[in-house]
Amino acid sequence: MNISDNSYQAVPTTQSAGWVAFTYIAFGASLLAVATGILFLPIEIWMRGYLGIGVLMVVQSCITLAKTQRDTAENARLVNRVETARTEKILMGS
Repeated sequence: MNISDNSYQAVPTTQSAGWVAFTYIAFGASLLAVATGILFLPIEIWMRGYLGIGVLMVVQSCITLAKTQRDTAENARLVNRVETARTEKILMGS
């Protein structure tokens, strides 16, 4: 059995167009709802600005966290494939 055997190949996971559209729409709707809530709060403009900047920082942090987790998972997957190939090479005696 070698590394080109299908049992070692990772199954690619793809997301449907509907799911991608749903995530973008949900993100936009939630951001719009928070912005509308901040806009209609009975507070001074500088307080609205402070809350708006806070929301933008939370959104940016969530995006960064999601990217970091994705990159970590992808790196682990690549390392596992390299280790599997090395182990197979050693077992085959080459």
